[in-house]
Amino acid sequence: MTLYYSLVFLLLVTEMLIFCALIVPLPFSWRRKLFTFVSESPLVARLQYGMKITFIFILILFVDSVNRVYRVQVELTGMGNDQRGQQSLGGIERMEVQARKFYSQRNMYLCGFTLFLSLILNRTYVMILETLRLEQEVKMLKGDPKAAKGKSLKEAGGVGEIGGLKEEIARKDRDMENLKKQVESMQSEYNRMGDQLAKDADKGQ
Repeated sequence: MTLYYSLVFLLLVTEMLIFCALIVPLPFSWRRKLFTFVSESPLVARLQYGMKITFIFILILFVDSVNRVYRVQVELTGMGNDQRGQQSLGGIERMEVQARKFYSQRNMYLCGFTLFLSLILNRTYVMILETLRLEQEVKMLKGDPKAAKGKSLKEAGGVGEIGGLKEEIARKDRDMENLKKQVESMQSEYNRMGDQLAKDADKGQ
């Protein structure tokens, strides 16, 4: 198995572990804190952005593996229809083609299951988040004081979405501060040049 397919397999195992962690039964307060942290963490937002790029490459590998499986299948069909494939060397060639077919199918299934499980993980996360929000509302309507404590899950979106928005706001604030400094610098320079021109005009008179 090549390096990139080994990385895809490692990602598949990681997704399986994350899925098992999502379905582990935990107390309501623990789950609420965990999912609130995941929704608001800027680190998770960066990781999610990197994973989107990674899944694009995995999709390319999946399309390539499907293409390879199709070409090997066409080659096997051609060998079966060719009478020369029954010769002594034809058996060895057929075994090599069968081996290539096996590896191509393995890569296709590996990439396909990785992409499919990523969709399941995303949907499972959204469903659990919605369940937590409804549980919190039910507890608040019943008058449970513990449910009212902590942050609400009503505004929580996708994985790391709030954290990404906070990071974007902080970046815009920094850009605004830099812009203010530039305006102040230009204003002071404009005032200095105005004073200098006024002095030169007075001297000329």
